Order: sequence, then C-alpha cells, then structure tokens
Amino acid sequence: MKLIILGAPGSGKGTSAMVLREKYSLAHISTGDIFRSNIKNGTPLGLEAKSYIDKGQLVPDSITIGMVEARLKEADCANGYILDGFPRTIAQAEALDEMLARSGDKIDAVISIVVDDQIITDRVTSRRVCEKCGASFNVKYKPTKVEGVCDICGGKVVQRADDNEETVAARLKTYYENTKPLIDFYQAKGLIVEGDNNVDSDSCIRSIEEGLKALG
Repeated sequence: MKLIILGAPGSGKGTSAMVLREKYSLAHISTGDIFRSNIKNGTPLGLEAKSYIDKGQLVPDSITIGMVEARLKEADCANGYILDGFPRTIAQAEALDEMLARSGDKIDAVISIVVDDQIITDRVTSRRVCEKCGASFNVKYKPTKVEGVCDICGGKVVQRADDNEETVAARLKTYYENTKPLIDFYQAKGLIVEGDNNVDSDSCIRSIEEGLKALG
C-alpha cells in the first residue's frame, strides 16, 4: 500500500502516520528525515540540497524527487510506505506520479486529516514540551503527573513560544493556501480518504480504515 498523508499543523497527522505505519507495516517517509539523512551522509543530492539551503533558497523539485526516488528503493519500502511532507505542490505531485509510473507504480490513496480550526488552536495552545527529552504533553488532554515536570525524564515542561493563537492562525492560513490545490488534484483522481480527527486518534484511524476499504 502506497499512501500520502496530508494535515494541517496540530491536526494530529504525525500521530496518525505512526499508527498507520504500525497497522499496515509501512515505511514512514518524512521528507525532513530524507533531507537530513542525505546531507549528513554527504550524498551528491544532499550536497546539492545543502548548497541551496545554505543560501536560504528553496531546494529545486528535481533534487527532492531524486531523494524520494532513492528512498523508495530501499528495502523497508517493499511492503509499502506512507509519504509525510511530500508532495507539497501540484508540480511535486505530478513529478511523483511520473517517477512512480516509470516503474509501473502509483499512489493508492491520499489521506487528508480533517480537524476544525478551533480544535487545532485549542490543542496547540495547551500543548507543552519537555526541554530535555522533547516529550509532548497537553495541559487539557494529556497533563503531566506533576505540573511542569516531565513524566519520562523529569525535565522541565514548557510551552513553546510559537504555540500561540496568532502563530497557529498564520500556519493554518498558509497550509490551506498551499494544500487545497493538492487536495483538489487528488480528489479529481478519486484518491482522497478523509480522517476525521475532531474527537480522538482512535476514531480518526477508524474513519481512515473505512475510507481505504471503500477505495478497495
């Protein structure tokens, strides 16, 4: 099974991706991880990408596609994968389709995590993170046992400076502007499966499973 997952910041996309990875034995492929790996290992594409990043420029789609193509050839992708963070634009989606078609392959479904903006804002503004180990908590939904102290490592739990309403609103605006054309693109192909994450992750996964079954 070859999947793409889309979701606004704070929608629970990462959690859903991890659950789907385990449930269907998929490789979870994050473009951020691919970039870091290629740059760290000094691959030709990684060095090219770094030259653009160091200048504060966007990495060309051709380089990103090359990295994704190399990653999809690795052994852990043999049973399928879930792409997280790619594609981000119609041009990237078309390039991905062309790349997969060369090996007689295609994307089976595109999961769109749906959450009301107010719920996202509420979840993000009440989120807290451990300064030491990075563990995530939530004062409303997943509080620490001792206020301000990480359950895992005992580190200090704080609110990130950008986890505020103004920043969340700006992120959501950017997401909708950039991603709606992509959703429309895959909707026209009949590939969109909505995961309703307004209640909790369990009901979200159930809605995704039902959608995947309906697609066949």
